[in-house]
Amino acid sequence: MRNSDKQPNQKRDTRRDTADSPQSRRQFLRALGAGAAGVGILGAHSVWAGGRQLAAENGGHETGTGNSPDGPVAPMPLRKLGRTGVEVAPFSLGGEATVQQRTRQAEAVRIVNRALDLGVNYIDTSPTYGGGGSETNIGLVMADRREEAFLATKTHDRSYDGTMRLIEQSLQRLKTDRIDLYQIHNVRTESDVRQAFSERGAVKALEQLRDDGVIRFTGITGHRDPNVLLRAIQNYRFDCLLMTLNAADVHYRPFQKELLQEALRQDLGIIAMKVTAVGRIFRDDGITSMEQALGYTLSFPVSTAIVGISSVRELEEDVAIAARARPLPSEELAAIEALSRAYADDGNFFKHRW
Repeated sequence: MRNSDKQPNQKRDTRRDTADSPQSRRQFLRALGAGAAGVGILGAHSVWAGGRQLAAENGGHETGTGNSPDGPVAPMPLRKLGRTGVEVAPFSLGGEATVQQRTRQAEAVRIVNRALDLGVNYIDTSPTYGGGGSETNIGLVMADRREEAFLATKTHDRSYDGTMRLIEQSLQRLKTDRIDLYQIHNVRTESDVRQAFSERGAVKALEQLRDDGVIRFTGITGHRDPNVLLRAIQNYRFDCLLMTLNAADVHYRPFQKELLQEALRQDLGIIAMKVTAVGRIFRDDGITSMEQALGYTLSFPVSTAIVGISSVRELEEDVAIAARARPLPSEELAAIEALSRAYADDGNFFKHRW
């Protein structure tokens, strides 16, 4: 049974950041840039595809192929990340599972490198994953291959000062001087939204970081209540939305209805998570394969789906599934949903327990 996807946030650290002036941030980034070998800036007109920067005159995009022990892995078709102008593979690497573990650093690095080799060009992480272990392990690869990845991380702090402190730590661990997508993490309640949108809230920090060129795009994430996220994106122009969408979603507080429709209306980059519900989506008398689980999620108009990975073999299997995935007919989607109905509580456990 797979044990992938997300884990609950750690306790917030809201200590005041003293380096929140533009001058202080520029000084920090200059110092960081001097020490981060092999890091390049992603230009405003660059086109990213499958771990390669392709010249616009090439007239198309492709992903890497790579070989698995069982033969070549087919290239994945790319999808638009909303209105960002970026294209991403339908399968993306989540920063938990093995990737977040400091004690398995060598294996984590192999997974990240292999993902890039296979054309995975979106990598998701957070300072909360493994207490910074995920960002640290990913950073070991980014030091040499930063230009091959669209890199997304998050702030779990709702304040301006706390967010400024967190991003400096993230940049150091990730060995980079810019983040492609910076997201407000795990928004669960109306109180979370009020704090993040306050005068000295996290949203102000995201705006300042974008103005300073530290981040390219802004996003919001959540897996508890779709209505909270719906109101948040209706009241602020984020670039991306990270939301749960798995084969049990339809049975309880579905994210795939009003929230997904509003995100599509706004042309947001839509990133799906909780594809396996941390392994709980699988049952002998229910959904039995990743082909069903990932195929279900990728049948929706999402840009990509992030999945935590335990091994290189698991990664190769998932990339192969994403490469051949096609939108399932409505009757097949309904049949997969029916398989999860008897254990919908487990398939949606994060909506009422995290």
